[in-house]
Amino acid sequence: MFTKLTKATLALGLTFGLAACGGEETSNDSSNSEGSTASVGESVEYKITGIDPGAGIMKATSSALEEYELTDWELVEGSGAAMTAALQKAYKKEEPIIVTGWTPHWMFSKFDLKYLEDPKGVYGEAENIHSIARNGLAEDLPGVHKVLDQFFWTPDEMGVVMSAIQDGTAPEEAAAAWVEDNADKVAEWTEGAEKGNGEEVKLAYVAWDSEIASTNVVAKILTDLGYEVTLSQVEAGPMWAGVADGSVDAHIAGWLPLTHADQYEKYEGDFEDLGENLEGAKTGLVVPAYMDIDSIEDLKE
Repeated sequence: MFTKLTKATLALGLTFGLAACGGEETSNDSSNSEGSTASVGESVEYKITGIDPGAGIMKATSSALEEYELTDWELVEGSGAAMTAALQKAYKKEEPIIVTGWTPHWMFSKFDLKYLEDPKGVYGEAENIHSIARNGLAEDLPGVHKVLDQFFWTPDEMGVVMSAIQDGTAPEEAAAAWVEDNADKVAEWTEGAEKGNGEEVKLAYVAWDSEIASTNVVAKILTDLGYEVTLSQVEAGPMWAGVADGSVDAHIAGWLPLTHADQYEKYEGDFEDLGENLEGAKTGLVVPAYMDIDSIEDLKE
């Protein structure tokens, strides 16, 4: 194994996520026993299944509940793993569910999903994922800095790694397979980069499928260049704080301008923004395509 994984946080229990799917009395056609049609809110018990409370998408969703005057609705905190578990359970039974979602994510290739339209623009436009390095990395580890600065891929390329991991392949193995199959791309990222001599490189990431994929790919590339890479799974706050105080060399998980806006503003000046490593990321409320709902406005009674 080419990385040493430090588990700074653990995913919450799946029981939480599964509870957010709605009661067993909700039928597939969202009707009650007397034949009257239940509202969308009633069908999901006025709950939106969210992820970890520190995520920007959770803050945006709280704002959406206010902007759209959805006073009866509850945003349920949890984790990415709990959210996808709840989605899988509901989707299998064709039950209604509303989740906080983002792309790139493997769930969009596995399930037929759709974003709810956001006419008020609460979730903003498409986001980009940035590579963030500690100040001084270019001087201390110029080879690492160059690779991070040149690292850029597409959602489709990331999706290959995410799908492999979701199908049961270990993250480091999925990353290694992708690196081997995409030598030309890797050569672009490593062009002009100095090789290492066992220097330690600390990378942090949040436990999102997209960041697990990208961080393991970068770790594999740096390992092949001769660096000793340590990965630390943390929440968003500690990830940014670690780069800012120098205890972490970098992360490649900066969702901007919305999701990590608070952390970016809090630590601005204490890190180096190397720019986008992926363009066209998106966040919002997501539902299965079989649900007869198209907009956040439809959540109103």
